[in-house]
Amino acid sequence: MASRIHPTAEVSPDAKVGDGTLIWHHAQVREKASIGTGCVISKGAYIDTGVIIGDRCKIQNYVSVYHGVELEDGVFVGPHVCFTNDKNPRAVNPDGSQKSVSDWRVAETRIRRGASLGANSTIVCGVTVGEWALVGAGSVVTKDVPAHGVVWGNPARLRGHACVCGAVVKQEGLGAPGERTHTCSACGKRYPIPVATK
Repeated sequence: MASRIHPTAEVSPDAKVGDGTLIWHHAQVREKASIGTGCVISKGAYIDTGVIIGDRCKIQNYVSVYHGVELEDGVFVGPHVCFTNDKNPRAVNPDGSQKSVSDWRVAETRIRRGASLGANSTIVCGVTVGEWALVGAGSVVTKDVPAHGVVWGNPARLRGHACVCGAVVKQEGLGAPGERTHTCSACGKRYPIPVATK
């Protein structure tokens, strides 16, 4: 199935858009961006130059995905999520001259397969959000989130773990993290807890 791009969207001819991807009203996709197959890029989303988006991702309304960000397959990005890409942003150099692209360094950010980012969350550059993790709405993520981690707050802190189905799961057993398991009450799946909880 061919990709569909709304007439009001602006997609660079130098961007790659996979089959079956939908790009909606007033979205902008910059040069050298790569969007996989079966994605949804919603109204007003901004995909910066060089951004990599995997297959079957959903980018909701007014999300800003800046240069240096990579989304793996199956990532959900809620409305108004904002990524950053410079840890020490300035508009000008110490001498007052305007900064150019060569005056700053991109800190790379990676969102792993199946992770979900809640509405209005901010992802500070240089972090990795692990596979199937959940980030609560309005959170400010300043450090790495483990696989299956559930985080929220400002700054976001680990509050629990999530199943691949999205339900928060209960911990069973004792011992080292690799010896504990999760059991999902929604789908019944069991698997080891990836990190120790406090």
